[in-house]
Amino acid sequence: MLLNEENQKRVARAIAAIEKDTDAELVTVLARQADDYRYIPMMWAALLSLLVPLALAFMPVGLDALETLLAQWTVLVVLAVLFRWPPLMMKLVPKRVKHWRAANLARRTFLDQGLHHTRGDHGVLIFVSEAEHYVEILADRGVAQHVPDETWKKIVDTFTTHVQQGEVLNGFLECIASCGDQLIIKVPATEKKNELPNHLVVL
Repeated sequence: MLLNEENQKRVARAIAAIEKDTDAELVTVLARQADDYRYIPMMWAALLSLLVPLALAFMPVGLDALETLLAQWTVLVVLAVLFRWPPLMMKLVPKRVKHWRAANLARRTFLDQGLHHTRGDHGVLIFVSEAEHYVEILADRGVAQHVPDETWKKIVDTFTTHVQQGEVLNGFLECIASCGDQLIIKVPATEKKNELPNHLVVL
């Protein structure tokens, strides 16, 4: 569930508190889902409808070619509509495809939010795509050279568990705090600045 206005303010306050003690610029992004996956229901419906003639061949029915074709089209239409139901559709999307689409959106968002233009290359994106249960932290080179990927992975794994349990707010707050623990030490504040907005970006 996307966060309400009060919870979004809590995220913004958490970022502001961290950025007082680090040169890093944190941006948080929450997407409902990374893609509409419109092609998935039709793909599965078409695939299964191809099995209709084979299934009919083993059934005690005497359908001619036209009747078989009509049955095939009926199955295609019914399944295409049924598979559009969001909970079912998301289960039909391969995990690799979901993560690929979410990862692409995360990288586009990193650029769209200007995280690659901060002084010292200190941009850090905390990205969540809720429907895919996908979490990623992208750090620009000024931060990446100080914080190893293994550290981010541990934080991401914990956040992902929160998202899977529907605890998006708690996940964000814990993630921001964990990132802050690293950034305050590895990229401490050398000047007072706030180059990017602290509010949660909702896609």
